[in-house]
Amino acid sequence: MQTVAVLSLKGGVGKTTIVLGLASAALRRGARTLVVDLDPQCNATATLDPDDTSATLADVLETPRPAVLRDAIARSGWGEEVDVLVGSETLELLNDQDPDPRRLEKLSRALTELGPLLDDGQLPYQLVLLDCPPSLGRLTRSALLAAHGALLVTEPTLFAVSGAQRAFEAVERTREEHNPSLTPLGVVVNRVRPQSYEHQYRIAELREHFGRLVMPVALPDRLAVQQAQGACVPIHQWGTPGAREVSLALNLLLARVLRTSGRGRHRTDNWPEADSDAGPGIGVDESDGDTDLDVVVEN
Repeated sequence: MQTVAVLSLKGGVGKTTIVLGLASAALRRGARTLVVDLDPQCNATATLDPDDTSATLADVLETPRPAVLRDAIARSGWGEEVDVLVGSETLELLNDQDPDPRRLEKLSRALTELGPLLDDGQLPYQLVLLDCPPSLGRLTRSALLAAHGALLVTEPTLFAVSGAQRAFEAVERTREEHNPSLTPLGVVVNRVRPQSYEHQYRIAELREHFGRLVMPVALPDRLAVQQAQGACVPIHQWGTPGAREVSLALNLLLARVLRTSGRGRHRTDNWPEADSDAGPGIGVDESDGDTDLDVVVEN
């Protein structure tokens, strides 16, 4: 099981879009995934359209016992291979800015119960995605303590780039002080318009600041993303040209995330192979050479 925190300290940059897109790519690949909705806005929970539960993540963070965890996890509307640890607006009440360290560990404790929690015959989760709120309170800090890797999300705009820089600093502090196994997986640039001079300028700024951490694939700005989310459908199943373009980029992003996080923990050979028509993302170049960031454009 690989646990990835997806974060930025600037709101509105598409963190939840990336979480949902990675879950969609993992579903396309046949990998069992759990989405943990730490954002009090609960957008990931709404889009994944899970069954009703008798508990939520807020209850788990208060009482991280197996029975509570079981009651807070539901199968998503996307199918049996994507589950949701459902969010709640009451999470905002738990988002202290300076919480007791013992409270920060409750999410980690809960996630360690995922294996024993599963019924006989159920496949274990291979990917856990933590959708963090755009603030450095208890919720995001708990996610960084629980995660094996951290993926930063930004748009190519001034304030979003600044938010990514602050998020990276938070990741580094957490790694040095609390969670030495935490790996910065990279910076993914979302909602890119290739013809925008401002976007190209900010991408160059990101490269200068983050170097190779900038993911070599960016997500284009396409209406299909909002359409698929509004319909509570995985982007890989939406079927429009824009959705296919974004899906190819997400395939590449998932492959890169798994490869990078696998270096820090273990190999990912046990992941299911993608279908032959799943797009080129599964065959991402394994070299360590410099790679230009580009938007995937469908031929």
